[in-house]
Amino acid sequence: MSSEPVAANPFARSYTFGPYTVVEVSGEIDLATAGSLAEHLEAATGRPEPDVLVDLRPVVFFDCSGLRALCRAEARARERGGRLRLVSDRPRLHRLLRAAGLLRRFPVLPTIPGPAPPPEGPEESGAGPFPDGEPSDTG
Repeated sequence: MSSEPVAANPFARSYTFGPYTVVEVSGEIDLATAGSLAEHLEAATGRPEPDVLVDLRPVVFFDCSGLRALCRAEARARERGGRLRLVSDRPRLHRLLRAAGLLRRFPVLPTIPGPAPPPEGPEESGAGPFPDGEPSDTG
């Protein structure tokens, strides 16, 4: 279990935003893709006292393979004196967590706390929320 940066992949990317390590998840997370998510979660929870936000807003499908990756990462974060929270404004995710009995285990936030999160593409004005450019990739 390493805290080395992990390269972005089609299903997950990690970045630092204020005090948080954000793991942004996108697309479909299932048995075939959960490993790509798990790499980012393992890196994000590999340091002491991690404060991890898993942004699930761009996800279109999420099954029990993704839940398993989240449960393992949340346990690692707690073991290291930290926490892992989810970011989602989708009722579908709330229903999935409730059905799995995990709604109390995973605090769900509607947005990432603090200033606006980084944009997905280059800013037209050239000025972004980060004084030195884009956020640094972390794990």
